[in-house]
Amino acid sequence: MSIIGWIIIGALAGWIASKIAGRDASMNWLENIVVGIVGALVGGFIWGLLSGDNYTSSFSLGTLLVAILGAVVVLFAWGAIRGKA
Repeated sequence: MSIIGWIIIGALAGWIASKIAGRDASMNWLENIVVGIVGALVGGFIWGLLSGDNYTSSFSLGTLLVAILGAVVVLFAWGAIRGKA
């Protein structure tokens, strides 16, 4: 999947991850989306290293799950940095 695809998926993943992580109320919607995009890009990059996929695969449930997982991790890290862990 392209970087643009990961950004779009990341925006969705950021919203979903904020619900999963319980950060929806403590962060504004823009922070959730930006952190989600960063998490999706990081998750996609790590997935590419582990699977050998170079972002050329199409959208799938697996890519969404990787993006959500990356976004949840980044949300918790961001919360820890901000002192809201």
